[in-house]
Amino acid sequence: MAPKATFPTKACASLSNAFLFLGGSVLLLLLLSLFWPVLNPIPYFESNLTEPNGSDPPDPNFYDDPELTYSVDKPVKNWDEKRSHWLKHHPLLAAGARDRILVVTGSQATPCKNPIGDHLLLRLFKNKLDYCRMHGYDLFYNNAYLHPKMNSYWAKLPVIRAAMIAHPEVEWIWWVDSDAVFTDMEFKLPLGRYKAHNLVVHGWPNMVYEDKDNKSWTGLNAGVFLIRNCQWTMDLIDVWASMGPKSPNYEKWGRVLQTTFKDKPFPLPDDQSSLIYLLFTNKPKWGDKTYLESEYYFQGYWIGLVKMYDNVTKAYMEMEIHAPMLRRRHAEKVSDYYAALREPYVEDAGYENGNVRRPFVTHFTGCQPCNGEHNPLYVGDTCWNEIERALNFADNQVLRKYGFLHPDLLNSSLVAPLPFDYPA
Repeated sequence: MAPKATFPTKACASLSNAFLFLGGSVLLLLLLSLFWPVLNPIPYFESNLTEPNGSDPPDPNFYDDPELTYSVDKPVKNWDEKRSHWLKHHPLLAAGARDRILVVTGSQATPCKNPIGDHLLLRLFKNKLDYCRMHGYDLFYNNAYLHPKMNSYWAKLPVIRAAMIAHPEVEWIWWVDSDAVFTDMEFKLPLGRYKAHNLVVHGWPNMVYEDKDNKSWTGLNAGVFLIRNCQWTMDLIDVWASMGPKSPNYEKWGRVLQTTFKDKPFPLPDDQSSLIYLLFTNKPKWGDKTYLESEYYFQGYWIGLVKMYDNVTKAYMEMEIHAPMLRRRHAEKVSDYYAALREPYVEDAGYENGNVRRPFVTHFTGCQPCNGEHNPLYVGDTCWNEIERALNFADNQVLRKYGFLHPDLLNSSLVAPLPFDYPA
């Protein structure tokens, strides 16, 4: 006789179900632990930093000195020692400080008189913001006069002085006029070549130092310059600002400069001719620490550069047709890698030979986009049209990382999606 089938009691069934549930849960956890890196591709790393970037040790530093002023009216002494002491107590910010750059720019506080001026300033600001984001630079945009008398082109000196004190963690302050456009978004400053200098400005040594009887106030352009965060700069700004409108000798300096620079078109001192005067009258102190850059367009006069855009675009497309890696789609954060891949194709081309390399900075000197009172030599809407072309030329280098392009450089609102493997 077959044995009777036996069935578990309710209690046994519950216990058995519990074991099954626990066993299934353990198995599920094991499976999740195995596959979690695939399901969640962002790894977690526990920080081994002892303090966040924002901490500020209680040890006294130069900020605690009631005599310290951010204004250009009073000199700062022993700045190198003060900055070094501060960095010593902020080791996380000291790391990499030697190559750290703060980009500084700005515009006026009031609305523009030019009907499209505020729009142009917004686009010009976006261009600088794009460049800084792509290269990991901080950007300070100022639209207030930090000294009531230092206005117009002189307003940059109080801003740079204040930025140096506000940012002891940066080695360089990079002043860029509001009407200057980054037109090569891949190019980075070759800081290595400036390690023995404290000021980098676009200019020509023969025009600044040698032409004694025919000095030109355009021997350099002070609208874009790189200046080191150090005592030398503090001293230069003090002397430089003493020739500006805050000085009781302002009009006297105007007469000196107009006598020195026969082509200077207005009587009052300006920052540019004042800087040239300081460089050649005291070359051992100021000139020897200044690098006059003319090997690439650290900044270039727009009239000549805007004509290059079409040829440059064609040349870069030809590079990418013959080098597939240059046209490979990639994330914006790895753009430096692809810029390095491109460099061998353009490093020997310079700015001649068909205009192969993009101009680094196109400076719209004389256009005055905010007040609209451009140089009368520029006919009609030439300035506004060329600013738009330059901005869209640069924007195409940004938008491409997002899969789009301006097909017409004179139409900012029109964009087109890029096909895969463009421009093959």
